[in-house]
Amino acid sequence: MVVYGIYYALGLVAAAAVVTWLLSWHFAIPFYLLAGFCLWFFRDPEREIPSGPVAVSPADGKVVLIVPDDAGGHRISVFLNVFNVHVNRTPIPGRIENIEYKRGRFLVASKEGASHSNEQNIITVEGVVGGERTRVVFSQIAGLIARRIICYKKIGDVLQPGERVGLIKFGSRVDVFLGPEWSVTVKVGDHVAGGSSIIASLQTAEGIS
Repeated sequence: MVVYGIYYALGLVAAAAVVTWLLSWHFAIPFYLLAGFCLWFFRDPEREIPSGPVAVSPADGKVVLIVPDDAGGHRISVFLNVFNVHVNRTPIPGRIENIEYKRGRFLVASKEGASHSNEQNIITVEGVVGGERTRVVFSQIAGLIARRIICYKKIGDVLQPGERVGLIKFGSRVDVFLGPEWSVTVKVGDHVAGGSSIIASLQTAEGIS
């Protein structure tokens, strides 16, 4: 359970108590329901992290875009709705080389324009995967409702496979930028789980030049 869920739930329960005292417990029911939703929304289940020369999804959600770039790499976009777990995890183990916060708009996170226009936190991780040194960049992107990006980590931190790095509140998106050494293993429409779903594998580790 993420601590933010407890804070929200306690506030809503306090509001319910006031409404009950002033009016009736019947009027307080929506506050109790919202408190329960907050506890459920900010859940943080343990995940089984796969081993091997792979990159895992940094978030729960649906793959909405896979876009190739001119260098032979790909951008994978995962959209999180309000029913998904919103804790974010690192795609690969390694050291955080850079964290860049970018102000922006709050467009619907499932749309293509969110990748470059929305407020976001861009994290660069460099590490050794399958004996090969590689770098993966991923962005925590705010959405129409989600307007609070939280990052637990700082530059220089060393991350274990699938380690938690932060969260985005109430609906959002995560983009993952993979270099040409990675072979994408998901397709648009797939549903992925943060930390446990493999989204790409190292081509070099498979003997592909």
